[in-house]
Amino acid sequence: MKLPELSLPQVMSLIFFRLPQNIVVREPSGAGGNVTYLFGRRTFGPQLAKVMAIAIAFMPLATGSSKTAEFDTQAEYAILIDAASKSVLFEKNADQFMQPASMSKLVTLAVIFRGLKSGRFKMEDEFHISENAWRTGGAPSGTSAMFAPLNSSVTLSDLLQGIIVQSGNDACIAIAEGVSGSEEAFAQEMTAYVRKIGLQKSTFRNSTGLPDPEHLMTVRELAMLAQHIIKNYPEYYGYFSQKEFKYRRHKFFNRNPLIYLNIGVDGLKTGYTKESGYGLVASGEKDGRRLIVVVNGLNSKKTRTAEARRLLEWGYRNFRPFKLFQSDETVGEARVWGGTSMYVRLVGKGDVKVYLPRFDKKKLKASIVYEGPLKPPIKEGDQVARLRVVADNSATSEVPLYAAENVGRGGLMRRGFDSLLYLTFGWLL
Repeated sequence: MKLPELSLPQVMSLIFFRLPQNIVVREPSGAGGNVTYLFGRRTFGPQLAKVMAIAIAFMPLATGSSKTAEFDTQAEYAILIDAASKSVLFEKNADQFMQPASMSKLVTLAVIFRGLKSGRFKMEDEFHISENAWRTGGAPSGTSAMFAPLNSSVTLSDLLQGIIVQSGNDACIAIAEGVSGSEEAFAQEMTAYVRKIGLQKSTFRNSTGLPDPEHLMTVRELAMLAQHIIKNYPEYYGYFSQKEFKYRRHKFFNRNPLIYLNIGVDGLKTGYTKESGYGLVASGEKDGRRLIVVVNGLNSKKTRTAEARRLLEWGYRNFRPFKLFQSDETVGEARVWGGTSMYVRLVGKGDVKVYLPRFDKKKLKASIVYEGPLKPPIKEGDQVARLRVVADNSATSEVPLYAAENVGRGGLMRRGFDSLLYLTFGWLL
């Protein structure tokens, strides 16, 4: 498929000392803090040194309706992302805390997947079903369970299928106790794991997602987690599309309703408690393009299925890739403190492509965002910034940017000059 090329005809004041007066760029919470750059007033946050803002007015991208901006969902919380580009196609209360119910079992699974991949665990390993696991998450609990008998030993292979297909709370607790000694200790391991992969807000108190006022996630971080699992554990991802699981005299059927609809969905996890409402993390692939959707706070299974499906189909139908820059074409520059050069050129890795909505004449905002100022040495090919493109309907696409050249450490005079700029203008960190 040949991508349409978009020009950038209205580049506004990319000169470092004369920034545009009318653009506000906000750095989302959890990705460097709540940072606001108000150009013209020079209100700068503590971590980002400079954002070059570009107001982009495109010619019509495609014939069609502008109704993409009017899309909404009954879900209280929702997000839809393109897995490859990490473009956010739709979001609603995406950064608000919520109780994730069994969707947080994805973290429990990710910890085990990592252990299997590293050799820490084997599928044949057996875990003990303690009285706590049996009573809190098993048959007597009245919650979702794989009904493992009290004081029995169950292989890790069966426990994983019991979690993925049946959402067994007893299986989760048995794994937590077997790995870390207690659920409390395992919850700490869950937190440590997600912090390493970039989830900065989620907090865990158990391995199951059973109600706890301090067991909280956001739909944005659930989507990031799903993307992480798909990318890093492809050898185990196939379990999520497993439609049934036989254990002892029981036969369980996968609780994810979308895998039965032949719409390309192959994962991941449902969730429900009275406190959270009905939720779902799902991912599917169509025509070589993978989307991830998360919804929560719905009032029925039927509505959960309908809203998740509607979001996915809307995303496939209403967004398409566009090429903004050719391979090795300079996208912009980033300020370097104390280097042999004041700026380093930024390029993409290959063509710079973003997913944008199909609509008539609309304006987009783009910005180059990085933490800084960048400090040398910088090597050609280092990822140092991101190009963020935001559409009128708040659909956001981000593309990593890389240093196009080496920048070494400058001499004493250069470092002194940059320090003087900071003292004089306050524009450098």
